[in-house]
Amino acid sequence: MIVQACINGARPSDFHPLLPLTIDAMVRDAAASVAAGAAELHVHPRGADGKESLAAVDDTVGAIGRVCPGTLIGVSTGAWIEGDREKTREAIRLWSVLPDYASVNLSEDVAPDVMQLLRQKGVGIEVGLASVADAERYIGLDDHERVFRVLIELDDELDLQRACDIADGIIKVLRDSRVNRPILLHGFDDTVWPFVRLALERRYSTRIGLEDGKHLPDGTIANDNAALVTAAVAIFRGHAF
Repeated sequence: MIVQACINGARPSDFHPLLPLTIDAMVRDAAASVAAGAAELHVHPRGADGKESLAAVDDTVGAIGRVCPGTLIGVSTGAWIEGDREKTREAIRLWSVLPDYASVNLSEDVAPDVMQLLRQKGVGIEVGLASVADAERYIGLDDHERVFRVLIELDDELDLQRACDIADGIIKVLRDSRVNRPILLHGFDDTVWPFVRLALERRYSTRIGLEDGKHLPDGTIANDNAALVTAAVAIFRGHAF
């Protein structure tokens, strides 16, 4: 059970005044999040224009790794980042400074190709499941156990009850298929804190950060990623927050 810090995601620049979009800002927030108790980092590298970029992985992972030695660093491979199957694959092929793991969304057609490429590169796979259909597709893949972790992340427009129902459905598919991989469960905006507590209850890992939401458990806007991590770590350690 760990708390992972997801420091930026695909959020627009106006989502939060301190959303880290440059390498320097990501390095700053990564270091602060680890100091606040985050065991891992999940980052969406950005190019010089501020847009998400798989080509920016080398510089970003290298810079964060230098200030957070020993901390696992993951990135996204979302199909929307490059917007083209071959551009996605080519960008990953060119990585020379490798992240420890990369998230792959099973809802995307290119997912099996990306997983195969990541294995060839020696990068761990955090397989993202957003629906029961994703879970069923995942267990139908050859070598589906050869992943670093299963990430359960649900649509941002779901209410809490529907999100819980889908999460339960995904977990049932995994259990029925005797999948024996670590699970990380997280919410988005209104479901962030209920899912942090649900992860604790079920002894799963979780994640927190400005990718998933900007509010603290009391509803106030967090100062930064480190404040969100501090709150999640407090909950995982059994302290009221």
